Amino acid sequence: MNKERVYLASPYTSKDKVVMTLRYEAALEATSRLIKKGYIVFSPIVHCHPTAAVYDLPRDHTFWLAYDMSFIIRWAQILYVLCIEGWEESNGIVSDISIANAAGVHIQYSLSSPLL
Repeated sequence: MNKERVYLASPYTSKDKVVMTLRYEAALEATSRLIKKGYIVFSPIVHCHPTAAVYDLPRDHTFWLAYDMSFIIRWAQILYVLCIEGWEESNGIVSDISIANAAGVHIQYSLSSPLL
């Protein structure tokens, strides 16, 4: 069984709350698929969306940057980019990729989701 540590990068922020919820659901599905394959997964969207929604925390990448960076630099072996609508324009994903490159973390662009 694979025990590699995966940081799942996925788009999230949008002016439309429905889009943000759909992106959360896509990240949740992708997280589930990776766990079923035996990976140990951290998805900042899956782990933080409910808290941000219930406790009215900011949902932009700037607020979460230090939090996300610590997982990429100190924990992740692989950065998986969830290539759903909006991923190429996502400031968060651009930042995550840059941080992963600097830290020598392997980057993979292989996931997709039928939700978006």
